[in-house]
Amino acid sequence: MAGDFPGAGTDNIILVTDSYKVTHHKQYPPNTTVVYSYFESRGGKFRETVFFGLQYIIKRWLLGPVVTKEKIAEAKEVYLAHFGKDYFYEEGWNHILEKHNGHLPLRIRAVPEGTSVPYKNVLVTVENTDPKCFWLTNYFETLLVQVWYPMTVATNSREQKKIIAKYLHETADSLDGLPFKLHDFGFRGSTSVESAGIGGCSHLVNFMGTDTIASVMTARKYYGCKMAGNSIPAAEHSTITSWLKEGEANAFLNMLQQFPDGLVACVSDSYDIFNACGKLWGEELKDMVVKRGTKGTLVVRPDSGDPPEIVVKVLNILGEKFGTSKNSKGYKMLPPYLRVIQGDGISYETLSTILDNMKKHGWSADNLAFGSGGALLQRLDRDTQKCAFKCSYAVTGGKQVNVFKDPITDSGKKSKKGKLSLEHTNGCYLTVEEGKGDPKKDLLVTVFENGKLLRDYSFDEVRANAEIELVKESKKNDKK
Repeated sequence: MAGDFPGAGTDNIILVTDSYKVTHHKQYPPNTTVVYSYFESRGGKFRETVFFGLQYIIKRWLLGPVVTKEKIAEAKEVYLAHFGKDYFYEEGWNHILEKHNGHLPLRIRAVPEGTSVPYKNVLVTVENTDPKCFWLTNYFETLLVQVWYPMTVATNSREQKKIIAKYLHETADSLDGLPFKLHDFGFRGSTSVESAGIGGCSHLVNFMGTDTIASVMTARKYYGCKMAGNSIPAAEHSTITSWLKEGEANAFLNMLQQFPDGLVACVSDSYDIFNACGKLWGEELKDMVVKRGTKGTLVVRPDSGDPPEIVVKVLNILGEKFGTSKNSKGYKMLPPYLRVIQGDGISYETLSTILDNMKKHGWSADNLAFGSGGALLQRLDRDTQKCAFKCSYAVTGGKQVNVFKDPITDSGKKSKKGKLSLEHTNGCYLTVEEGKGDPKKDLLVTVFENGKLLRDYSFDEVRANAEIELVKESKKNDKK
């Protein structure tokens, strides 16, 4: 049965690590009792990173008695076959099972989820709470570093939100439509259902539009959000082209009849986007589009060509056929029953070119929504924000030592020293090293300790923490 096959072949926490880490218990200095490590964004494409997704990892993998006799036996067998020698630290894992009842003796501290922190600052610290389990801290580097993915998707999404908000601020009457201006089309382009859920959920930190069902289920399961994102009825090419070219108008008519109210999106470039907008929507079906306008909105979707050029041409044709008005800032608006969505070629790099061309031609950004797939959930990696996990402090032979690396071949990989804290002073974030921080000012929160979740963030909290400044300012002005 399908449910008998877990993702990646295992739910055994002992097997969720890099091979070489299985041998690391033999490599630390004699009488090591504490290993303390941290995670940060060392730099990257964006100057700030939205911290998100650790709670998913903790709930998915670390909570409760995750070490069992059966899992230890399985790991011993797998690693013996994998290495050809017995390097597995069976004694250490049995200690966790017997003394801690299978709970992981670790303490994880992190910035509140959703917080946007400038790069080169500590985001997470990890340390063992049992001196016999010093080797455990970095055993979980492999798993914990995977927070890079939700963090980077949330960051990329937030940066796109800033761009859209800027153009709305300049050309629209309000920012009210912003939450639905960037729709997630990325499910099919993701590497797995799980990655679609994690990445799509990360996008929903900033927006509320998605076609990735896995994303709303992830938000529901791991962040307690009953429904984090919404969608609308929409056509794909197969539901239009199956009517054949000569039946395209009937295909469009069917969309209006099947969905007589609310929002409905219709892909319109199967053959000739300009004819579809000018002749079919703008003439043959115009009366029905207008009449339907008392109950809903038609969203026309071009899906090919050069986006900055195509979007403006489509807007111009629709404007000629259905008329326009000018908003309070002097920019053209289609009637409220008609909008456009551009879902092809959308990324952080292309948004500004499309919106800037609209602005140059007198169109408000409020006429358009975007859909993004691969560029939203897949066109990024751990080095996008240069994410790294490094040891910065240890206790060996009863002596506390500040640990760091500083390779002469790459100063950008120099790591931080000692115990770390994150403080916010005079509007700036600052990582304080070598245990010199003020505990009362430390923004890091203990979220996990000895198998228990100590801080459970709601999705509303995460969204509030991640909100961009322009929206915050707009809300303040609305209250005045």
